[in-house]
Amino acid sequence: MTRTATSKGGLVRLGFQDPEAAQAALAGLGAAAEPLLGALGRTADPDAALAGLVRLRASAGDDDALLATLVEDDDTAMRLLGVLGASEALSDHLARHPEHWHELRDPALASTRSAAWALRAALLAAVGADPDADVPVATRPDAEAVDALRVEYRRLLLRLAARDLAHRLEVDDAAAELSDLAAGTLEAALAVARQRVPDAGLARLAVVAMGKCGGRELNYVSDVDVIYAYAPAEGADEAAALKVATQLASHLMRVCSDHTGEGTIWPVDANLRPEGKAGPLVRTIASHRGYYERWASTWEFQALLKARPVAGDLALGREFVELTAPMVWSAAGRDGFVEDTQAMRRRVLDHIPAKEAERQLKLGAGGLRDVEFAVQLLQLVHGRADERIRPPTTLSALAELTRGGYVGRADGEALHAAYAFLRTLEHRIQLHGLRRTHVVPADEASLRRLGRSMGLFSDPVGTLDKTWQHHRREVRRLHEKLFYRPLLTAVARIPGEEARLTPEAAQLRLAALGFADPSAALRHLEALTAGVSRTAQIQRTLLPVLLSWFADAPDPDAGLWGFRRISESLGATPWYLSTLRDEGEVAERLARILATSRYATDLLEREPQGVRMLGGDLQPLTAEALTEEMLASASRHDQPEAAVRAVRGIRRRELLRIAAGDLLGLTDVADVGAGLSRLTDATLEATLAVAGRAARTQRGLDEAPTRMAIVAMGRYGGFELSYGSDADVMFVHDPLPGVDPQAAATYAQAVANELRRLLALPGPDPALEVDADLRPEGRQGPLVRTLEGYAGYYARWSKVWEAQALLRADAVVGDPGLRQRFEELIAPLRYPPAGITEDDVVEVRRIKARVDSERLPRGADPHTHLKLGRGGLADIEWTVQLLQMRYAGSVPGLRTLRTLDALAAAREAGLIGDDDAAVLQQSWRRVSRVRNAVTLVRGKPGDELPHDFRERAAVAAVLGYPPGSSDAMVNDQLRYTRLARNVVDRVFWA
Repeated sequence: MTRTATSKGGLVRLGFQDPEAAQAALAGLGAAAEPLLGALGRTADPDAALAGLVRLRASAGDDDALLATLVEDDDTAMRLLGVLGASEALSDHLARHPEHWHELRDPALASTRSAAWALRAALLAAVGADPDADVPVATRPDAEAVDALRVEYRRLLLRLAARDLAHRLEVDDAAAELSDLAAGTLEAALAVARQRVPDAGLARLAVVAMGKCGGRELNYVSDVDVIYAYAPAEGADEAAALKVATQLASHLMRVCSDHTGEGTIWPVDANLRPEGKAGPLVRTIASHRGYYERWASTWEFQALLKARPVAGDLALGREFVELTAPMVWSAAGRDGFVEDTQAMRRRVLDHIPAKEAERQLKLGAGGLRDVEFAVQLLQLVHGRADERIRPPTTLSALAELTRGGYVGRADGEALHAAYAFLRTLEHRIQLHGLRRTHVVPADEASLRRLGRSMGLFSDPVGTLDKTWQHHRREVRRLHEKLFYRPLLTAVARIPGEEARLTPEAAQLRLAALGFADPSAALRHLEALTAGVSRTAQIQRTLLPVLLSWFADAPDPDAGLWGFRRISESLGATPWYLSTLRDEGEVAERLARILATSRYATDLLEREPQGVRMLGGDLQPLTAEALTEEMLASASRHDQPEAAVRAVRGIRRRELLRIAAGDLLGLTDVADVGAGLSRLTDATLEATLAVAGRAARTQRGLDEAPTRMAIVAMGRYGGFELSYGSDADVMFVHDPLPGVDPQAAATYAQAVANELRRLLALPGPDPALEVDADLRPEGRQGPLVRTLEGYAGYYARWSKVWEAQALLRADAVVGDPGLRQRFEELIAPLRYPPAGITEDDVVEVRRIKARVDSERLPRGADPHTHLKLGRGGLADIEWTVQLLQMRYAGSVPGLRTLRTLDALAAAREAGLIGDDDAAVLQQSWRRVSRVRNAVTLVRGKPGDELPHDFRERAAVAAVLGYPPGSSDAMVNDQLRYTRLARNVVDRVFWA
């Protein structure tokens, strides 16, 4: 042995991490050490390979024969040392069964894959069953058979791993052989089960593989998913056959998964069967038919895409597959197909532990499941009409999709390369400990071993990570492009080797992705991408990802149609398309808004410049900033109509800001209400100035004869406006000294009427309805009163309901001094020092009962009406207001305009229990959010949950529910209001 070869530096260059230990071990090999150094240096972990060899030599006894063979036969050395360096578990197996190293001397391992029939025969023979028998039955003693099955399985797995590591098998070849090995193991386990079960011949049992085993793409370690079908043997009683079939299936699963002295094989998972864990373990073909025709979910048909009979009665298994195949290929036409598939993918992502998300090889973004999901969805969409693309194996299906033009050639090749790399990495990770894991380890030693096992000997850690991240990015990119890019080629002439769908195939794909009118969607795509202009080129770049966002949203048709209208309005504007192309957040926000909210879409169409705003802060602006901008803008116009149009234009922009923040989950519901209220403050302040200027001009006045203020009332006064709310107000004025009272009143009336007229004019923005019906005497009373007039009225005529209305009176617009004096005037009325009398309490309850019986719209459901229903906003707000009227005189915290603040004060004062207060708070927030969401989705105010399924799904999306959860949203809503009503019954109605 040369000194250079075994020097510490030489060993480190070969990949040894502990050269001192390696020198000692090599010395023990004698003359064989130096000839084996080259093979050891090509292993995944030379230290582990050498240690494994030393241990195997000690176990084998005939160590001279072992070393001599390795020195003389490079192929055997490469196979054995490759296994010892890559798989700690198989190294342990060889130490327990050293005779198995001879398996690796087989020259056929270099070129010949083990045939499925040969694997089955070997495994059956291990348990003493006749491979040629129609119904093989084990003959070895039970415990001996179970152990023998494990040993034989490991022997065959050892041969496969050696071929895989030494001869670099294609990943689909290794996966296919692993699947065949699993099928043979299931057959042998069933043979053992037949030996255990008395009268086993009463039932025919078929084992149908699902998932990766069914698709012949199994991992080294994986649950083997199966479904069982049975039939009574000829002349057998059906009940007895069911019992026998169930026992056979149960024993088969235990034979594979039980731990014995020889370890375990893998779990057999039957949870993909009808009804999952809750359903019977075995069913007849007829029972399967009934379930799949009536009850099965979309994901169950997607799972059946890979169904394959692998053990037991294969004829019965083929009957099962023939039964379910037509259902699989019609699944894309089922109602809710898109929602179901999206929900299934999201459930997978949601269940990834946060600490594993970035290292998840299978389930994470850019992982194996993304490729498999994309390929299967394309198969389900187009496989109904094209049988060529139905292969159950992912890479075979991808090849056929590429060959058939459903996936572009370059994309198909890139996706194939990424999937093959990720699967190979998954195999190497699992092979080390023969453990079921899909997480890429983070420690350097493991990454070095993995990199070297994949042939990356130069900087194995860095190169592995770089290659992995590259393929992850490719999968993410192609996962989007795979579905949506080919749609553009159906309507636009795009040069290159792109997938070219026919118009019919494109419509099928659009329909499967959730578009209700695929032909219209294709027309929109054509209009957006036609031609050779720069605009069309950018649109072709943008649309694949935009389409993916539209498809994830509740109303893809509305999203695409809205995008077309906005693009036609802004397409020639230099910043528009470049902003969407370069700022992904803006494009994603725009897509989500367009495909969810008619209200926001209408605002965007009228204010297309608002697209720019989506890239910035969407929190509502302050009233001061808005008032200053509105007053400045209005002052630039002489005509009152033009001035208020400018004011309303700013309001329209800010409505869009608030709606966008709400839709994107960036603005809390209380902040939405406050933002809308402050926006109304600014709008009224600026419009009051314009109306006053117009009234003075009309009368030839240099200055106003009276001071004016506007008092916000109701939800406006409480900072709790919703998108569809009117502005409930009262007008108050105070003549200047020496001014004729009648002239002052006439002027004030003219200003109030002009303000209401200007804000109600038709225009491109939502009108602001100014409602003064809460004033004294309602519509019968004067529109504007003096401060003394209000004082006189309240002193003589005020009713308890008017005191209740004043709880949310906020003199917020107009002359500051007049506003302050008005609030000082009403303070004793709304916050009486001794509280209201018991008679007043009775009167409040009487009025509430009348509201409940008379104001609920005809035909409305009292359980779901958001404002007036049981547990709705009115119930909660009346309850809080009654507490304010009774106790605000002595509890300062209750002297607030806002419902939630008053509720918190009541809880702190002990007027309501913590649990009850929490229920009312949560319910108020919930119902307010739902009410806003309904308006955002429908584009008009609404106090009932929509009946249209798309609108209901959109409301659920605005509330943060995942796709397919609209029923859960409704159930949650009923629960919130039911709990709130229980509290209202106790606190308000006593």
